[in-house]
Parts: sequence; structure tokens; C-alpha cells
Amino acid sequence: MREPADFTSALYLGMRHPGHALEGWDALTLGKPAALYDVPGARAVAESLARLQGSAAATLLPSTLHLFWDLFGMLARERCAVLVDDAAYPVARWGAERAAGLGLPLRAFRHGDTAALARLVGYWRDAGRWPLILADGYSPGGADCAPLGQYGALAERDGGLLVLDDTQALGVLGRHGGGSLRRHGIEHLPVLVGASLAKAFGVPLAVLAGSAAWVARFERVSDTRLHASPPSQAVVAATRRVLRLNALCGDGLRRLLAQRIACFRAALRQGGLACDGGRFPVQSVPLPGRLDLAAAHRALRQAGVLALPQSKGGRARLTFLLRADHTQADIARAATALLDLRHDLRHERISGG
Repeated sequence: MREPADFTSALYLGMRHPGHALEGWDALTLGKPAALYDVPGARAVAESLARLQGSAAATLLPSTLHLFWDLFGMLARERCAVLVDDAAYPVARWGAERAAGLGLPLRAFRHGDTAALARLVGYWRDAGRWPLILADGYSPGGADCAPLGQYGALAERDGGLLVLDDTQALGVLGRHGGGSLRRHGIEHLPVLVGASLAKAFGVPLAVLAGSAAWVARFERVSDTRLHASPPSQAVVAATRRVLRLNALCGDGLRRLLAQRIACFRAALRQGGLACDGGRFPVQSVPLPGRLDLAAAHRALRQAGVLALPQSKGGRARLTFLLRADHTQADIARAATALLDLRHDLRHERISGG
């Protein structure tokens, strides 16, 4: 029996890092916090990631949970107000909620609503607080990309800061995969970018990038750098490999990924099926209300296609995470399974439970 076509992994560029492909290391961890001693090579990796994203400086963290927890703990000491785009990913929002727990006011605004954001900025300016705006660089699942240039300009006007969770965009969007700063041309604005490399680049590592002053301050006060283990030497070695691969073939992988996305959408369009996701590798197919999501997911598995069953806003959908290493046969197999699913629905072979 052939392997299923797997569309449940977010390794968008198909980058994997087997042990034999990495440089060796004498210990996974040094047993020392990063505040005392950086993992060998970590500083050079951080500098390379900063250049890739268009930032002056960067530092490495074990995960975005550590990153945003520490970042908002630091920012809670400021006289600011946290203004959150309501499409922001939960991990970054948890950090913002920590700041709120430490006393900062927190308000959400509708995704992309710059007029509402401007009103909030004005209100808190009059109250003597500068704006700390939190948003995603890119939000999969149908939400349009936030107007990050306008967000950043509003932050800059009142001496504030834009904080981005760029996990989805890093490696996929922007010049050489540099992410949202590169894509939107906002490198000159007051922005701090937190991102995981675990998606496009396939490495469980987080990077905080921004001005040299902000990054240096973060490193001085970070609880994680003092109390938690730093990224392992294996992860740092894998990130060095990522940077080499990205320079060598990253643009080619991104072009191949774009072709796979276009082929998937074209096959569904030709068959009369709607698909959300635009040019991003996360593609969602809405299901008719009378179709049982669990039954549809099971039917796909039986056809040898793995997808993610999701329910959002009361609407069931099957989500496909496309990768550069998917073959044309994988794409055709997924499209055929979806069209067969619709055919079975019309003939009442699949129904709500």
C-alpha cells in the first residue's frame, strides 16, 4: 500500500535536518543559561537572521512562547497600552495577556481596521500612554494580510512600537524569505519581530529581531535567558544549515512552492470547488453545512490523503498545508479525493451524523 499524501505538516519549504546532515556537537546543552554564556555559534546565527529579516540585531530563544512571555514582561514596565489585532495568533496574545496581568491596559481591534486602531492610539495618547501594537505578519485561514505599514506608522507617530508574530511569513514571504519587514518594506519603522523557524525552515527555534537597543535591553532582562536552558547546540547547527540552504536554493524552493499552490487551486477551481488561502501554502476548502466533518476527514484518509479537519466560525473545512516537496501526483491525488468527496455528498453517500 502506497504512502498517503500528507498535507498536515507546516514544513512549507520541505526542509528537514537529519542528524547526518548536521555538524557534530560535543553536548546537546552546556548546562549554562544564555545570560551567562551563549551557545557556540548562536551569536553569528542571530546576526545572520537579523540581516535576512532586515533588522539591526537579533537574539535566539527556545520557542515563541518563551519569547513573547519575556518580551511582554519587559514591555509591561513601560507606560504604554497594548492594542491587539484580533487575528493575532494565541501564543503572542498570551504574552500580551501577561502584560495586562502586570497592569497594562489591553484593547483589541478588528483585523485590518486602521481607523479603529487610530482611535485607540489617540485615546491612549491623551491618557499619557504610547501605543504597543500587536499583530501577525501573516494570518492563514482567509484573513487578509494586515496593513502593517499603516500599523507601524501609527506606532511611530506617537513614539510607540509595532510587535509582529512573523512565524508564518518567515521563510515563505519577502525577499529571500526574510518575512514581513522585507515584504512590506517597513524595516525603517519601530518594529520588533518574533518568529519561529519551525515552519518554513524546519527548526524548533525562535528569533527576536529589531533595533540593537531593544534587543540588547531584552537580553539584559529576559527571564528565559537567565532561568531556562538555551537553544541546544543541535538546533543552532541546524539553523546554520538552514541559512546555507536558504542562500543556495531557498528562492527556488519558494518558486516551487508557489507552483504547487497554483496547481492545487487550479485543479479545485476546474472542478468547481472553492478554496481559501490565496497564494499562501495554507489552503482551506469549506464544506457544505450538511456534511459531517469527521466523516469527510475519514473518507479522505481512506483515499490516501491526510488533511486537517477544522471548524471556524461554525463552518467546517478541510485544510491542506502545501509544501515544496509535494509532488504533482500528491496535488492531483488530493484534488481528486476532494472532488470524489463532493460527488459522494451529492449522492448522499456521506451525510451529517
